[in-house]
Amino acid sequence: MDVRLTRFFNSGGFVRLAISTKKSYTADYRVLLNFLWARGIPWAETTQEDFEDFEDWRRRSPENPRRVSGAKWGRELAAFKRLFDWAANERILPSSPLAVRSRFLPSGRVVEVLEAAPRDVRSANVKWLTPDAFVQWRDVGLRGYTAEGLRAHDWRGRNDDRNSLFADLLFDSGLRRTEASSLLLAELPRLATGSAFQWSNVSQAVSKSRRRRAFNMRTSTLRAVQTYVNTTRAEAVRRGQARGLYTEGRAMRVVLRITDGYRQDVTWRDPSGTEHREAINNLSVAERQTFLIEKNGSLEPWWLWLSESGEPFQVESWENVFRAANVRARDLIGEGAPFCRPHMLRHTFALLMLVALMRAMDDRYGLSPAERRDFEMLYGDPWRLVQNLLGHRDAKTTEDIYLAPVSDIQLRTLLQHQAEPAEFLWAHALRTGLVQGMKS
Repeated sequence: MDVRLTRFFNSGGFVRLAISTKKSYTADYRVLLNFLWARGIPWAETTQEDFEDFEDWRRRSPENPRRVSGAKWGRELAAFKRLFDWAANERILPSSPLAVRSRFLPSGRVVEVLEAAPRDVRSANVKWLTPDAFVQWRDVGLRGYTAEGLRAHDWRGRNDDRNSLFADLLFDSGLRRTEASSLLLAELPRLATGSAFQWSNVSQAVSKSRRRRAFNMRTSTLRAVQTYVNTTRAEAVRRGQARGLYTEGRAMRVVLRITDGYRQDVTWRDPSGTEHREAINNLSVAERQTFLIEKNGSLEPWWLWLSESGEPFQVESWENVFRAANVRARDLIGEGAPFCRPHMLRHTFALLMLVALMRAMDDRYGLSPAERRDFEMLYGDPWRLVQNLLGHRDAKTTEDIYLAPVSDIQLRTLLQHQAEPAEFLWAHALRTGLVQGMKS
């Protein structure tokens, strides 16, 4: 192992990345380093021409049987830029081999962009589901129903409520998989009566955007989660207690106190008996899995989602849950069956929220086009509001990656006809095929 790469992987800029980002970046580096090694080029001697050869091979060469799309290359390019910028800053390379060019924005500002940046990101195969397609997929794939909406007599699925509630939470909130799967019991919204939605916060340490932000879930979803905690989860806890999983001698942290208010601090005791205090906002995904709370005189995990054996259900394991649900939906529904991945529910949330915000703004204020522009300058447009809900650093990310494929739809025309968000998605499903829908 090159010690310089070890230094890079231990640098602050890389260590602070989200776990999922680290994994994907590491896989990208492996491909690049193997390409260079096969040609006898040390990575620390990579030239601009070497990198251009790699880009051509990665994206267009017939010698590469696994060429990547523009969207995938754009994500890989971010990984390579981080590595080579670090190497240039550490004087391992005289300069980064990634060529840049100046670009003039409509505002007149000049920015530097990478020459290798893809021009075809918009062709990425981004998908959404209409609400009714999501319900059908969830009920058939995760809850054991038939294509006709009846409970299947041969269904032997386990953790139906946990799995379907996790999908509901993603659909309600637009949270990323890691953000939703690493929630602690203390981070569930407090039930407020008289409201259709309940609000809480996703912590900075588990958010890819690296900042704390609000999220919501339907009141009905929160009540169902509370039922899961008191039933299926409680049974898993009892199994874990019987196996002796929750003992302080296993390097676990026992929660002693939690402060109230916006800044929630947790005081815990480590196995040596020493007390510590930290903001919940700063607890990483790995740290969260080590905390225990005392309930009814016994210890149990603070982590919300548990496996049948009572251990924290791992973030990556949700992909297997969704994959199995897709197989079941395809087998029972047949051709045209909806399929779903965790991130697709985030896409769906974003699109539904965008349409709902646009309609709400027009309906509530009855603004003329000029008045609407003035209002947006003061308070922000729906795109920026959705950006904040999704936790994107840049509104352009929201537009280009998530919602750009609907830019050819006349949103205003649909909204003027009082189309509900769900009706809009169904119309878009028929027109483009980007949204999965089902006829009622």
